[in-house]
Amino acid sequence: MDIREEKRNFSMALQISNFKTALKGFERLVERTTAQKRDERLGLFTQKEDAIDYDKFYGAVQELFGPEVKNQDVKCFYRKLCNNPDASVDWCEIFGYSCSDEDKLASQMDEENLVFLVSRKQRVVISGSRRRDVIKSIVKIPQLDLLIAASQKGLITVFNSQMKVQTSTNVTDTSWITGCDYLSQLKRIVATTERTIIVWDYKAQGNSQENYFIIKPMDHCLLCVCVVPLPDQLCRDDILLGDDGGFVNRFTVNSDDFGLKQAKTKKKLQNQVLDSKNFKNVKRKLHNDWVMKIRYLPALNCFGSCSLDSVHSLVLDSLKRLEDNLPVREFSMPRGANTFCYCIKANVIVTGGDDKVLRLWHPNISTKPVGKLVGHMFSITEIVTNEKDQHVISLSSAKVFRVWDIQTLSLIQVFHDSQGGPGDMQIYSMVYDSNHGMLITGSSVIDLYPLTRMIQDTKQIPHTHEREINVMLYNKTFRQVLTICSESVIKVWELETGLQMYQILDPHGFNVELTAASVDESGFIFATGAYNGTVKIWDFGSGQELKVLPEGKDWKEEEHWLQEMVFLKSQEKHQYLILALERNGKIKMIQGKEDDICLMVIWELPDVMPFLQDGNHVIHLRTSTRPKSTNIPLPDVELILEKKLSRYVNNPAISVEVNCIDLLQLEGYNLIAAGTLNGVIILWNFVASTVTEVYRPEDCFTVDPDLDPKRFRINDILFLFRTPECARRSSQDSVCSSSQCDSSRGPQSSKGSKQSIHDTEVKGESTDGTAGEHQLVDKKQSRGSSLAEAQPPILVTAHEDGHLRLWTLEGRLLKDMLPFTKHSAISLTSLFTDSCTRILLAGNVEGHIILCSIGSFLDPPHDEKKFKQLLSWRAHALEIVQVVYVEEKQVVLTASIDGSVRLWQALNGHYCGYFGQRRIFELSHAIDFILPCDVNECPIEIKEESKFTEKKQKYEYPLIFDQKRWRKMSSMSLLFKRTPPKEFEVDQDFKFFKSLSSPKIRRYALEGFMTENREAGIVFGSLPIYRVPSPTTLRFLPLIGSEAQRDSLDILPGKKKGGHVQHERVRRRRSLKRNLVPQINLASSFFPSVSK
Repeated sequence: MDIREEKRNFSMALQISNFKTALKGFERLVERTTAQKRDERLGLFTQKEDAIDYDKFYGAVQELFGPEVKNQDVKCFYRKLCNNPDASVDWCEIFGYSCSDEDKLASQMDEENLVFLVSRKQRVVISGSRRRDVIKSIVKIPQLDLLIAASQKGLITVFNSQMKVQTSTNVTDTSWITGCDYLSQLKRIVATTERTIIVWDYKAQGNSQENYFIIKPMDHCLLCVCVVPLPDQLCRDDILLGDDGGFVNRFTVNSDDFGLKQAKTKKKLQNQVLDSKNFKNVKRKLHNDWVMKIRYLPALNCFGSCSLDSVHSLVLDSLKRLEDNLPVREFSMPRGANTFCYCIKANVIVTGGDDKVLRLWHPNISTKPVGKLVGHMFSITEIVTNEKDQHVISLSSAKVFRVWDIQTLSLIQVFHDSQGGPGDMQIYSMVYDSNHGMLITGSSVIDLYPLTRMIQDTKQIPHTHEREINVMLYNKTFRQVLTICSESVIKVWELETGLQMYQILDPHGFNVELTAASVDESGFIFATGAYNGTVKIWDFGSGQELKVLPEGKDWKEEEHWLQEMVFLKSQEKHQYLILALERNGKIKMIQGKEDDICLMVIWELPDVMPFLQDGNHVIHLRTSTRPKSTNIPLPDVELILEKKLSRYVNNPAISVEVNCIDLLQLEGYNLIAAGTLNGVIILWNFVASTVTEVYRPEDCFTVDPDLDPKRFRINDILFLFRTPECARRSSQDSVCSSSQCDSSRGPQSSKGSKQSIHDTEVKGESTDGTAGEHQLVDKKQSRGSSLAEAQPPILVTAHEDGHLRLWTLEGRLLKDMLPFTKHSAISLTSLFTDSCTRILLAGNVEGHIILCSIGSFLDPPHDEKKFKQLLSWRAHALEIVQVVYVEEKQVVLTASIDGSVRLWQALNGHYCGYFGQRRIFELSHAIDFILPCDVNECPIEIKEESKFTEKKQKYEYPLIFDQKRWRKMSSMSLLFKRTPPKEFEVDQDFKFFKSLSSPKIRRYALEGFMTENREAGIVFGSLPIYRVPSPTTLRFLPLIGSEAQRDSLDILPGKKKGGHVQHERVRRRRSLKRNLVPQINLASSFFPSVSK
């Protein structure tokens, strides 16, 4: 004993020393992080390789304390260090013990956050049931999406997926029904009473709907029933029965046992009684008490039966054990088991009985349970599992439900059924419907408890803000989403959970609408702009106001309405630079210094539209001589004009203001691209000191009152540029996952083992490329990465006419694409690309999201076929304001004027949820395909056809003349006597056109009598020749044309003999040849020769 105590004390001391060592390491990590944050605030920290970002901090904490540390707690601690490096910290905060927010606790205890939404319970009352009848058994058929309910007094009802009664029957038996199930091979329903077996054909129509078969007698009172699903056996089902004698019966039924007998006595008997001795029945006594539940487990290929017997409480073994006397696998528990279930993913069997304890058993270990769940105060009567969420739902005799997490063995929810009188206390059956996410119970009525996520996702309208969304931003550093509505409310959300972190009301003053915002590259600050021109800079972690650009005294209302804002990379420390676009088309730069609380506008770009309209496609720039701030990335410039501006250039009826901008400050590029309301693309190049008109639509400066003045408008513009790091990896691996590329547009991210959305590009490149092309690529790779670095950026524009256009910087159109949606030519509103420009996302006015693959297209020579649309789905019912792709989670964020911000899986367009819902996001788990209540269109996946597969041409067959229809509408006496219409005269009798019909498909093949002909040559000699039967006369076929009708009138008295008649026939044939063109004879076209 002393040695054991010494070992225990030694291990305890070792653990304490290890924890003390981890605490010392954590203190050093905190000191390094706080020192770095202080240096960043002072502008002394310059080495980016030594920077400790959140990912490195979280990884170091996990190395010190293990993987049990929660990501949310570490993120809160890291944000606290970033906001205030001098604040006092405690190591307990890393484990979340200091987080005692009442709001979070209240949110967790809120009913809306629980598994089942009890307040939305539905109740179905079965009409026609007898007085004081109860639902004894409920069975769900997943493959047919049907629900079978059997009442104790004989009413069997089949419900469809909408819980509407599909069919029902009343079993007129003196004994009560104890259970029911579905015969998958015979397509019938089996029910057991105390002494009989009922087999009912629920698909029968009319009077035969009430017909069913009764199999009796049985040796013991039947208590439970289960069908063995054997798909390899046709027209045969095995039924497992449990009785009050402890026997388990295997009853075999065939289709011949019911179909033949029904045909013979169909008219005589309504319900037919069959002798049980004529069926194959194998039984074995396995319990010493009643068999309470019997089930077949296909995953284990065995059956299970439970009993109130304390020794033989649960038996789990193969069906072969019923035919012999070999020992079986038995599980013992005090006072036996009332019910049991099997969880496939966890591979455990859960049992419950009168001892009020849930026991978890491994299927192969019957000596001791692997876990126990205690909490019920009354006997456990039913247990079901939710395989997807790994939940176990248990029910006690007091109608108390408990939901357990099978992985953590924790209690999630407790609720009870408070409705009903004293006589309605017991619930006899319970089943979980995985198709609709619903718990179904049967007592005197049927109650349906829906999952909370199913109600929130499919019934409730997504609601993030009270008003329409103006701005949505994603902070890659903190992995948070910032949303702003037109009511001037700023909300910050956690991406992984969807919880709201904080909100700011009236940030720019009362009733001042925010119209633009931007987050800097570090993620620690963000800026907002309003309709009155005011700008504010905020701390992202705390929401504290840092700097402000006040409203000018001489500013008019909405004169300086801010439309877009972009943070610039500052070359000086303690300096903020913001590029802002006003709605009037002006582009200005706003500067903020560390020692000054106020922001100021340091320059505005000159208006170049009048000079471009005057015919100047390239205008040179020079640095302004005005005394402004130095060391800024975009200098204050002036236009160098070679000639004076014409007097009559400006047309006030044409809107030429800049509508959207994008900035590129990478690898020697210092560019601003602008798209105007009249479709002109302008490029400001501060390296070459030029302003270039990249593209100008025709007639964009002319006014046409018959056409829409907004038809040329560019709604969004975007640079597509692959950084050298991404380009090198792409050239080495041929396909680069965007999550592995460290771009200056965002931090490094990882996707783990999830399937990437860019995997489709690999398939496309492997099929399009040949071996020679791959060799050429290898040669180019061996030269180095200079070729990859030299690729210039590409411009992509979203137009009002619904087109997506890609341009070079010189103005050459590379691709003009109309995205495929349910309705084409819908105005595009927003564009977004990932850090390595592998995909392109676009949103339109009707709420659609278009996802395209552009990775291969960016490589020269920019093949149009490599620009592929992968997916399209409808995300909102109204216009999309902004779309964002989060690479590390592979989700798409969409914001709309409907006031909601929603999440979607980028791989397939499946709906994940919306910000503002009570339920926490589950982005790491696979989700069911669901749609919001305001969207009813499924995602459309665009599949590329292989070039090796032959395209099948669909022919449209013309109408042909139907002689039978003509005879019915026209009399023979008037057929040829009517005078034909003259030339250019419309015939008012359209009987001929009414006689046209589609060609009739032959049900038999034409007879071929010759397969080859050497004289006809190689091509025509190999064609088969078919014999078509010719008519005996052409008399009853119509002749279209005046001359043909005259000839037909001449040959009516054709009873003449000799050569005169032959002469008339020759005349008739000649006239037919003359009337083929343009007056067509259908008979001569199809039947060139007439048999005599």
